[in-house]
Amino acid sequence: MRILFVGNSFTSRNNLPGLIKGLAGARGIEVEHKLISAGGASLRQHLNAGKALDEIAGGGFDIVVLQEQSTLPIKSPDRFRESARDFDEAITAAGARTAFYLTWARRNAPETQQALTQAYGGAAVELGATLVPVGMVWERFLNQHDEPALHDTDNSHPALAGSYLAACVFLIALLNEDPVGTNVPVKGLSADTAAQLRQAAWDICTDLATAE
Repeated sequence: MRILFVGNSFTSRNNLPGLIKGLAGARGIEVEHKLISAGGASLRQHLNAGKALDEIAGGGFDIVVLQEQSTLPIKSPDRFRESARDFDEAITAAGARTAFYLTWARRNAPETQQALTQAYGGAAVELGATLVPVGMVWERFLNQHDEPALHDTDNSHPALAGSYLAACVFLIALLNEDPVGTNVPVKGLSADTAAQLRQAAWDICTDLATAE
């Protein structure tokens, strides 16, 4: 499975692609990944820069994961949808499929999750793309648990636990695999915490799928 990630620090922080690779490897799936990331970048900035489009056109990727600037889908959903369409056109032309990395609300603005979910979910439905509902899983987890902290101290970026929970959601949504029992050690994360996050990802994703 060859995956191209296009995004910013919400994807690059804590090496999310590497965490996904580790989980997939435990399920016998070899993941090769490439990341095109720029701090605070929007999808439109990535389109204009051209590097991501060149990589996509070069072919060879099975999936291209798109992550918009963290608050843009809230402030300007139409702009996000336009960028999503433009990227999806290029991805489809290259024979790959599009996936959207639905991100989370900032810790001090949980009410914005609904706008993020609607923007990403709407784009996924319109384009027939895969939705990786990380923000929705974070929202449920935070309503149920005080620990571990998913946000970093800036209340925006992911802590390691947050990135690991995201990786588990990617394994479920993108690769159709259950993370429970994939005991690959992650430096900086206790075995108990990792197990808790894997179980939570599976339980919440199962609930979300049932509710649809």
